[in-house]
Amino acid sequence: MTAKRRLAAPWVIFLLALLVLLAGCPKKRAPQAVLDTPAHHVTNGHKLLDAGKPADAGREFSMAVELDPKYAPAFAGLALVAAFQGDFKAAMDQLDKAAGLAKGDAQEADVAVAGIRVLTLGKTKITAHWLAKAQSSFEKAAKLIPNDPAPYYYMGLAYKDAYDFGNAGRMFSKVIELNGKFLGEANKAYETIQKIERARPGSEVAKKIALVEVLTRGDAAALFVEELHIDRLFAPKKSFDTRFKSPDEAAKPAVGPAGPKASDIAGHVLATDIEGVLAAQIRGLTLYPDGTFQPNNTITRAEFALMMEDILIKATGDEALATRFIDSQSPFPDIRSDMSYFNAVMVCTSRNIMIAKDVATGEFDPQGTVSGADALLAIRQMKTLLKVDF
Repeated sequence: MTAKRRLAAPWVIFLLALLVLLAGCPKKRAPQAVLDTPAHHVTNGHKLLDAGKPADAGREFSMAVELDPKYAPAFAGLALVAAFQGDFKAAMDQLDKAAGLAKGDAQEADVAVAGIRVLTLGKTKITAHWLAKAQSSFEKAAKLIPNDPAPYYYMGLAYKDAYDFGNAGRMFSKVIELNGKFLGEANKAYETIQKIERARPGSEVAKKIALVEVLTRGDAAALFVEELHIDRLFAPKKSFDTRFKSPDEAAKPAVGPAGPKASDIAGHVLATDIEGVLAAQIRGLTLYPDGTFQPNNTITRAEFALMMEDILIKATGDEALATRFIDSQSPFPDIRSDMSYFNAVMVCTSRNIMIAKDVATGEFDPQGTVSGADALLAIRQMKTLLKVDF
């Protein structure tokens, strides 16, 4: 009996090992519809990611994995979902899994493109050398599928996020040349890059703000201080006090007028710039009646025109600019000449500080928003008009 038990033991061990192996292998789910395929779910997943719905995209990629547990593009998609949700460790794990399962040039290129995107989303949270790693992924993808716009487009976004605007422009230009997928997005991105390069932002703060789609009051304050240097632009001419002073009086430092204090900017990253703007008292960028500055409020094109007009008047001392276009006929179909901001819009457009939003219709779009790139271009033109190069 003991001998039989000894003989049976290896078979028992084998059966147990087999059961463990089978339990560890993911089971495929049978398709339930004609379009219930891994490729279709991955396509849907990417559409949902583009729509800003990572959780729903994750469901689609997971369904693809259920149908084919070795489908690399599904794991590449899950890597992107994790990156969009801020879990970069999980993103890199899923990316490694996708790379190990990739079959053929198309899937390997797909994984490499996902790598560019994950690294860009994670930036220094993943590695300090994220851009170099993204470049390696780009080179691999571009070599595998030479005429695929995807690696060029996403590498362009990576360079843009790294403030390497020259290389970003070259990538977007290549996408436009290929004239395929991402053409519209690349055209828009290339236009923004061209504006930024013409504006030549000098500070790191300005480079970051250059990429924002919608300018806020805090952003405007930072640009006026960091790029236009309104503290120097509005600095009073030096005067000499030759009156007799006692030694004690002479030792006292000169104290300039203090600007008003905002009640809601304590701890804000741009608090110093906001305080500088408040001291300058720029029209349209002062405190609200309740004493707040509200740095996250967006700025309309009409408001930005008022600010730029006021800066021009203060910098030149030409008070007549404030009424220069009163009683003039409006050239814009969406602005009447009796509107409070009409003169400011005319001052700005007549000096190329701002231009019509729609060249075809001539509309100015006074209630539209201002991008960071457009604000920088306006500041560059203002500096040219004032003949300053701070």
